[in-house]
Amino acid sequence: MEVVFSEELIKKYDKPGPRYTSYPPATEFKEDQGRDFFIKHLTESNKTSRPLSLYFHIPFCENACWFCGCNVVINRIRGREVPYLQRLKKEIQYLKPYLDFDRPVVQLHWGGGTPNYLTKEQTIDLFSYIRKNFNISPSAEISVEIDPRSVDYEYIKLYRELGFNRISMGVQDFNPKVQQAINRIQPYSLMEEVVSWVREQNFQSLNIDLIYGLPYQTPKSFRETVRKTIALNPDRVAVYNFAYVPWLKPLQRRIDPKTLPQPKDKLLMLKITIEEFTKAGYIYIGMDHFAKPTDELVIAQREGKLWRNFQGYTTKKGVDLIGIGMSSISMLDRYYGQNYKTVRPYYGAIDNGLLPTFRGIELNDDDLIRRFVITELICNFRLDKKTVETQFGIDFNSYFERELKELSQMEEDGLLKLSKDYIKVLPLGRLLIRNICMVFDIYTRQRKERRFSRTI
Repeated sequence: MEVVFSEELIKKYDKPGPRYTSYPPATEFKEDQGRDFFIKHLTESNKTSRPLSLYFHIPFCENACWFCGCNVVINRIRGREVPYLQRLKKEIQYLKPYLDFDRPVVQLHWGGGTPNYLTKEQTIDLFSYIRKNFNISPSAEISVEIDPRSVDYEYIKLYRELGFNRISMGVQDFNPKVQQAINRIQPYSLMEEVVSWVREQNFQSLNIDLIYGLPYQTPKSFRETVRKTIALNPDRVAVYNFAYVPWLKPLQRRIDPKTLPQPKDKLLMLKITIEEFTKAGYIYIGMDHFAKPTDELVIAQREGKLWRNFQGYTTKKGVDLIGIGMSSISMLDRYYGQNYKTVRPYYGAIDNGLLPTFRGIELNDDDLIRRFVITELICNFRLDKKTVETQFGIDFNSYFERELKELSQMEEDGLLKLSKDYIKVLPLGRLLIRNICMVFDIYTRQRKERRFSRTI
């Protein structure tokens, strides 16, 4: 399905909104729905025998990237990761009274931070501990995020030998001036070398992340970055809009706001990105993501089976996500829970023999209905009303009377098509899918303050 770019409509609809890695969004998590709620829902989840997806957060980085919005610990002193790894193992043990560890694990992801901050010996030890305790499916999707500046061939080879089959790495931009301004020096020759190692070791998939809207970027320079990325031939690419929020992320205060590109240039960068990747044969999945036509995400979307969770787009629908480590988020059928975001309280909970879940949200029936609607639209760009009615026992048009009236304006703008039986997102609406989903989001509707990045 093609993507149509309209500067006029993008300007009209551009406003803050969730990225819908969950509904309700994480901004709705409450501290009075933390550990006890997690334990209750974790125990109940065993009755479903749903497969598991595991996320391990490795927060450490040697150097600070000034654009970064992730939950990281900057640490040049080796050894401080040791007590963290010890507590990761304890957290696994604390899950055992409540989680059936015989349930198959179909997804395992190490994120960060920088997972390859760990030594090779620590990597072997942690991975072996996970394998020893969990039932990892032979066909599991096992992925890791790496920093190409601090990895070598032997480390890439080790990941493959352990069983990792997917790699993701951040590039952001190849322009030296931009790299200097964000404190991430990463020559193109280095990326070529690391990508060659990944290909030599036959990883199933390589993902590369880019960011537009960084200091000193221009449409011309970013086109060059996009073309260099295409030359690396990744299987998937994520191209994010830089969210400049120095009041939330103090590191960003090191970026001079006067060096950031103007909104009209950011829009042009987005247009260039879409043009270049689609011309190179990539499919625009939505929400900043592109993939080759043979990629399983593209196939799943074509078949209406794509799904979304806190790790982004996934083909693994109907799994329970268990987040382990500082700031990690778990996603069960009717509950989301998050671990403490910083080291001290995370350590404190573990040292007191407690699961470190400090906040969360229990989903009500309305949440389930709206989650289904939003996820179908943001993943598959089409919603069958009858499916919603059958699954949840509602009359769609009556239940969403107000929302359908709002969507009719978007239909007039050419973003979508409404019919008796379905809602279909049109090419013009794919870039504005977050805005379409926000119509069904009662939480964001009720919030007055800005707590999200802009939709474009």
